Order: sequence, then C-alpha cells, then structure tokens
Amino acid sequence: MSSAVRSAVTFSQQRETRVAQRLASVDAYRGFVMVLIWAEALHSCAVSAALPLSDFWGWICHQQTHAAWTGTSLHDLIAPSFYFLVGLSLVLSHNSARSPRSVRRVLTRAALCILLGMTLVAINFRHWKWEFNDAVTQIGLAYPLIWWLAGRDKRSQYTAFGLILVTFWVWFVLSPLPASSFDYASVGVPPQWLNQHGLSGFLAHWQKNSNPSSAFDRWFLNLLPQPAPYLGSPVGLTTLNFVPSIATMLLGVLAGSVLYGPEVAKQKVLTILKGAVTIGLIGWVLDRSGICPIVKAIWTPSYVLFSGAWCLAFLATFYVFVDILLVRRAAFPLVVVGRNSIVAYCLAMIFPAVMFNSIRRVTGGGVFEVFGAAYTPAVYGCVVMLLYWSVLWSLHRRKIFIRI
Repeated sequence: MSSAVRSAVTFSQQRETRVAQRLASVDAYRGFVMVLIWAEALHSCAVSAALPLSDFWGWICHQQTHAAWTGTSLHDLIAPSFYFLVGLSLVLSHNSARSPRSVRRVLTRAALCILLGMTLVAINFRHWKWEFNDAVTQIGLAYPLIWWLAGRDKRSQYTAFGLILVTFWVWFVLSPLPASSFDYASVGVPPQWLNQHGLSGFLAHWQKNSNPSSAFDRWFLNLLPQPAPYLGSPVGLTTLNFVPSIATMLLGVLAGSVLYGPEVAKQKVLTILKGAVTIGLIGWVLDRSGICPIVKAIWTPSYVLFSGAWCLAFLATFYVFVDILLVRRAAFPLVVVGRNSIVAYCLAMIFPAVMFNSIRRVTGGGVFEVFGAAYTPAVYGCVVMLLYWSVLWSLHRRKIFIRI
C-alpha cells in the first residue's frame, strides 16, 4: 500500500472516530444560542415597560438588548458563540488535505453563507441591501481563512490570534481622530446618542461610525448600488468585523482541540476554564484601563477576549452537565435545536410575524391575555418558540439535518 493511500485510510479512520465521538454538549450549546435568538419573540422589553416596578423583567429586557455601544449583555454573546462554534466544529470535521476538491467545497460553503445571510437580511427588510455585517454573512467572509488556520499547528494558530488582535488595535489607534468640529450626524450618529454613549479622548478611536472600519465601509459600500449614499450602520456594525471574528473562531478551534483531545474529562474542563479566566481578565483590564473598550458592534480586541471567555465558560458548563454528568434528558430539547441550527436561525429570521398573524387568526388573540395584558407579548412568544421547536423535532425524528 502506498504512503498516499495509507494516509488517506488513516485520515478516514480518524474522521470516523471523531464523528462517532460527537459531543451532545456541543449541540446543546449551539441549541442554547439559537434559543436566545428565538427568545426575541418574547418581547421582554414590552413586558418590562408594562411592569415598570418589576426588577426581574427589567433585567430580562437588559439581557435581551444589545449594549448601546460599550459593554456586554447576554444578547451580545450570541454572535461570538456563533463564531466560536464554527471554529469548534472545524476540529470535528476538518480535512487536513489541501485537495482542489476540498478547497472548492470550502469556497462554495463560504459563498452559500454569504448568500444566505444577505437573503435573510433582504427578507427581513423587504429589499436587497448591499451590506455584509450580519452574522451569517460574516461567517462566510471569514470561513476560508479559519478553515485554513484550523489545519495549521497550534503555534501558528496562537500567532495568528495574537497578530489579528494586535494589528486591529494598532490600526485603530494610528487612525486620526475626527476634528473637534466633526459633524457626527453626517455619519448617522445623532447628538443625543453621542451625549449618552459616545467616547472621548483616546477611546474616541473606537467611536461609532467614525472609526477606520466604518470609513472603509463608506468607501467600499458606496461603490455598490445603494438607494442613498451609505453613511454608516444604524448600530455601528462594519464589514471588516469579520477579521477580528476570525480570532473568536480560532478560540473555538483551540477549545475543540482540547475537547476532542486525549486528556481526561476533568483536565479538559480545567484547561478550558483556565483559558476563560485568563482571557476574560485580560479583556476586562484592557477595557477598564482605557486601552481598548469592549464594543461588540466593531468587534474590538478586548471584546474578542471578554466574549471569548464567556464562550469557553458556556462550553465547559455544557460539557460538564451533558457529557460528564450525563444530564441528557434535560438537554435534549436544546440538542434538537442545535442539530438543525441553520433551520432554527432561518425560522427566527423569516417567520415570527407570519406565525403571530396565523395564531391570532386561529385563536382570535384573546388566548394571549390569559395571564393579563402585560404578559401578552411573552405568551405569544412562548407559543411561537414552541412551534419553532415542533418543526425541528419533526425534522429530528426523520433524521433530517440541514447543513451548509
């Protein structure tokens, strides 16, 4: 048997072993992330507004709302978990061979992600938008690079991780600040928002829509057909966020190498948690010391570290409960969602309004007020989420799993 054939057989055996060792905790974590997206249907902020004295609903509303600019809520951890799990999944399925066929498959997958992301945005806004800042599109932009890095040795991966964060930080710092007379309204930042959430001094390098990533978008996106000149994202997102998001995906690759490695389960958990504490503290110190703010909208290096720490902590928690303590029955609803995450995401992006209108036609709407008018949005949301899950359960029973 030739060495090439032996290598192919060895890789095939390794791949089969990895697939056989598919961890339910990873699917449960992925399902948890999807459920956080679904939970937007609960309209918790509407419930909080109807119950202004309820600290509980106020806290839920905060956790289901993106930070205005700096800081992080639970909702701000959805996208990094998305990216982290992409890197983690590559460890399970990565083919180290660089054949033309595998490269074509990767490029096709990246193109499909970009197309799917932009299509979902177009459906949501009811018109095509030449923008590339939503989560699925960002995954598509980053996918060829993270796939290539996933096949490198750990030293190369750590080096790439550090270079991405340092280079992005230096680029922002060396970019000139806007003049004191700069009209922020001209880039879509109203004075009231600036007074409440704006950054000043050195931190102004990371100001909304006046940072170098936003400047790139005003050049690049205005080369494409736009109904009006592109000034900046309403929430500050940028196309080039996909570059530091590669670092988040690399954290998933590195965590996956631990999770699927030969160490005993306890050592795996300790290694992952040690990494979470280390990078979490670094990210927090960078933010508090004024070196680099934690800003999800432009994926700052400190945000990569801080959000990455939470991703590692989530992974360790699910691994302990699902794969070590074997709390499989309780985790099963999340596993059902996680095994069909693409379908789960599409349901959340396309069908909430359709489902709401359909339910109201069938029930007359009165059933939603069973707990009082204040809770009506949450009752509706629970019904919608249950319908989402029923669709995925039907697919799961038939062993239909949609993947790109």
